[in-house]
Amino acid sequence: MGKLSIVGRIFYGIAIAALGFQTIYSKDFPYMLIPAEHTRIPGLVMLAYISGTILILAGLSIIFEKGTRPISLLLGSVLLLIFCFYFIPYEFMTSPNYMQWGEWENAEKELALAAGAFVIAGCFSEKDSNSPLKGFLAKLMPFGTIVFCLTIICFGIDHFIYGKDAADYIPSWVPYHIFWIYFTGAALTGSGIAIILKIRPGLFAFLLATMIFIWVLILHIPKVITAPLAYFGGELSSAFLALAYSGIAYVIAGANADRGQV
Repeated sequence: MGKLSIVGRIFYGIAIAALGFQTIYSKDFPYMLIPAEHTRIPGLVMLAYISGTILILAGLSIIFEKGTRPISLLLGSVLLLIFCFYFIPYEFMTSPNYMQWGEWENAEKELALAAGAFVIAGCFSEKDSNSPLKGFLAKLMPFGTIVFCLTIICFGIDHFIYGKDAADYIPSWVPYHIFWIYFTGAALTGSGIAIILKIRPGLFAFLLATMIFIWVLILHIPKVITAPLAYFGGELSSAFLALAYSGIAYVIAGANADRGQV
């Protein structure tokens, strides 16, 4: 299972690079990277081009192991700053529904990507640096797995709260839609709790990663292929987001296997 970290890192890097390409192509940000109402940002198109390029370079560096640790630390830090100083103020100051659980879903998705970057950074060692900034960012790495699992638990709860609304998202050829929604919610919640509590963390991370990857194959890819043009961008973002989550969980599984915590 130790080699799973490599697979997971590549999955995550592909997803980040793909989101970068999508940002440049659409001249706008994927729905989960920044709050939805951002069209009034000055120089939005130029900012999208710059941000997309940075995401592509970050994704490629993660895939090909070129400065992976510092790049992942920087990526995770930027995403975390967006969550703390953009998503949180946005929800409290501009959203009338900030008390509703589902209103925070996109913020949680962005936070999960940030946590994943710290998880990947933690898989790479680096010689001691005299940079206080690098030292501070390195201290965030141990929290990557915990924060990622907390977001996974939140997604699991979403499946119970909004299960009936999400049932139609299951492919038509799969029977018992409601059952699979609730089963998925239980699997997400249970795996997140198990990893945090270190109850067979390697095994549960592997099962979580594999389940999400199956979603990519049987749910997200068909959705992308059949999506109307108006929804194509959102479905494509969701597919790569799921691939990133699968990758993060595989990295966690591999890291625990290397430590003998299967």
